[in-house]
Amino acid sequence: MERERDEPTLLAELRRGDPAAFEYLVRHFGPQLLAVIRRYLGCEDFCQDVLQETYLAAFRGIERFEGGSKLGTWLHRIAVNAALMKLRSKKRRPEVAIEDLLPKYSVDGHREHPGPAWSETGESEAESRERQLLVRSAIDQLPAAYRVVVLLRDIDGLDTQETATILETSDSVVKTRLHRARQALRELLDRHFGAATL
Repeated sequence: MERERDEPTLLAELRRGDPAAFEYLVRHFGPQLLAVIRRYLGCEDFCQDVLQETYLAAFRGIERFEGGSKLGTWLHRIAVNAALMKLRSKKRRPEVAIEDLLPKYSVDGHREHPGPAWSETGESEAESRERQLLVRSAIDQLPAAYRVVVLLRDIDGLDTQETATILETSDSVVKTRLHRARQALRELLDRHFGAATL
């Protein structure tokens, strides 16, 4: 089993152009990066292309990497940006405005069509898989700027600051988009999960 390299040493080796360091980078971060890319793109061929583009961008940009974040975070940002570029280059269906997905409120501040409470029940593996597919389908309906924030924060588990760094925006923008995206997801999923699962 190959020993894990400490980041400063790995970075120095990468900057020197050490082939073994690049090979380690590909083996060590590859599965994680591919999992990230798959969340943004469906087609496996596109995922492999984006992974290659991620490595090329990293190899070309390693001299400019200042070490202000972890190497994995930097690679994650490159992978997300490459995936987003691929999404923009594909002809996608027109996006629905986030306002159309958010819950509606009456003048007295109450939600106009509150869904039933979600209850937690035991479920089979098939039901769990079906629930995951429903959630993923709902996430896919969000406009890209909101979908990306949900993926980074709620699926990838990054914190607000890491998400803001990857998206090159502010913490407050991430928080606002995440709040609105979660509201929209609740609205989209109420009809499936009300008084059933979750």
